[in-house]
Order: sequence, then structure tokens, then C-alpha cells
Amino acid sequence: MISSRQPTLAIDFDGTIVEDKFPDIGKPMLFAFETLRKLQDEGFTLILWTYRSGEKLDEAVKFCEDKGISFYAINKSYPEEETSDNISRKINADVFIDDRNIGGFHGWGNIYRELIGEDSEYSKFKEEKNRGFFKSIFKK
Repeated sequence: MISSRQPTLAIDFDGTIVEDKFPDIGKPMLFAFETLRKLQDEGFTLILWTYRSGEKLDEAVKFCEDKGISFYAINKSYPEEETSDNISRKINADVFIDDRNIGGFHGWGNIYRELIGEDSEYSKFKEEKNRGFFKSIFKK
């Protein structure tokens, strides 16, 4: 049975949630926190996936919390995941939102429309997934 859950989003901080001013925290990107709150309210799981660590990571997490965003996990796939130098920092997420994607960062309005909009690639993927494997192959 296919899950109807909303996807898990791995979201970068510098250059994506805020302007890239690393090691400082830049100004919030236009509509970043409004979009993240809306996605969270709609059931999306948000993971903060960033290069930051230690005190700089703590500052970023607090900055987001002060703006109303609490992440499901931070630099890991789930809160209880043990991390060390022997474990990959690859995150188990459905969608990665990062300013360093091919084509760059397209803005939070476009990201929201892509994730929610009826004509988006994600919506088409979700529709195909819900149709089932064989039906999607044979397009019937």
C-alpha cells in the first residue's frame, strides 16, 4: 500500500532559508519562513540539512525557532539517529531544497507551487506513484 504522507524535505540554511553570509546569519530569504510554516502545517516533514556545526549550527537552529520553525531533525534523517565520523551525512529525504542545486535557488514561491501545485512535477510524480507501478509503465 502506498503511503499518502507528505514528503520529507531536507532544507539548506545559508543561501536558502537566509541570505548566504556564513559564518554570520543573513537576512531571511523572501517568504522563506512563511512558506516553511505553511508546508509544516500541511504535513511536510522538515529537516535542516546544513554545512553548519557546533555553535554556528546552534545559532541557525535558534534563529529558525525564533521565526516559528522547529525541525524534525537537524543534519540527520531522524532525531534519534546516532552520528559520528564513521556515518555518512547523507539525509533520507524525498526532496532537497538548496541554493546549490543545478539552476540555483528558484525562490520560495516557486518551491511552494512545485510542491503543492496541481501542474507541478511533484504532483505528477505523486499521481504516477498512486496509480501503481505497472499502470504507470503501460500508461493505461
